[in-house]
Amino acid sequence: MAQLGEAHPVALLLPHDDEGVGVVAKFFRALGDPTRLRLLEYLLHEEHTVGECVEHVGLAQSRVSTHLACLADCGYLTARRSGRRTFYRVTDPRVGELVSLTRALAADNAAAVADCVRIAPQPGL
Repeated sequence: MAQLGEAHPVALLLPHDDEGVGVVAKFFRALGDPTRLRLLEYLLHEEHTVGECVEHVGLAQSRVSTHLACLADCGYLTARRSGRRTFYRVTDPRVGELVSLTRALAADNAAAVADCVRIAPQPGL
């Protein structure tokens, strides 16, 4: 057992280099939009077409497509073409775990998050 003042072996959660940490931060920024979070939740258990996603979130098709493309580019979603339709689904079941854990943490810290002035609120919220 390490003595007081000795370095404790710690499992690092982030990459060692700045570029790697930047990639992780960018990965989290993809979750920083309420519409993308709603889309992820909607797509967790089954695939849906772009049209179904539009109906679910109530935004214009072009905006929903942009959000879906962002989530797909970051590896959260997979797109499958079938004729003229594109179906989206969550790529990895750990996405659901990540969103659930984040929701629990946010709920436990709701007052602090609501009072935080260093992170700008989303427009329209």
